[in-house]
Amino acid sequence: MKKMNFILVLTFLFSFSLIQAQQEEDNSKFEIIAYGGIGYTKVKTHVQPRYDLNVNTGEILLNYKVWGKYGIATGIGFSELSGSGFNETGVFYSERNLLKIPLLFTLNQNISDKLFILGTLGAYGQTPTKDQLAYIDGGESDVYEGWNYGIQLGFGFGYNIDKKLGLGINLNGQSDLSELETSSGKSFNDKQKHNNLNSIGLFLKYKL
Repeated sequence: MKKMNFILVLTFLFSFSLIQAQQEEDNSKFEIIAYGGIGYTKVKTHVQPRYDLNVNTGEILLNYKVWGKYGIATGIGFSELSGSGFNETGVFYSERNLLKIPLLFTLNQNISDKLFILGTLGAYGQTPTKDQLAYIDGGESDVYEGWNYGIQLGFGFGYNIDKKLGLGINLNGQSDLSELETSSGKSFNDKQKHNNLNSIGLFLKYKL
């Protein structure tokens, strides 16, 4: 009898711990959001002619659900920009990498048991980590320097694979509000910013 009671107590404790773990899992306020996409941007300058660049971009965010479906997220973003243009030095091919740190408000809204929408809105700061212009007879690197900031907006439509993992399609748009300046000693002097850096891609959402 004592042995049976002991087994019942162990079974109860084990069941209780499973229920507790499930509740903590369901009530988790943290999640990882990862996004990757392709697109384009318009480069707006003061002196030199404007030009367009192709974009490969990605972000990874840690989202904290503060008020139910509303949250705050931050993380890191990285974009590779490339394309052709010309300035007073000549025709060039541009390669630029941008490192971005965003601070975003988020919306996670279920529209059914499996389908949900994901929205983001906020600001970012970014800086070039690589900036090269290749001319016919040479080139120059680290052309623009410093940090600038802007605003971004994202909207996604996703599918919950299970209670933790969701996948979907996302549209992202961002525009710089401040400008980057040319480094000293370059073949020209100018200021520029990226207007309408738009991308489409896939996102993953994982509840921690």
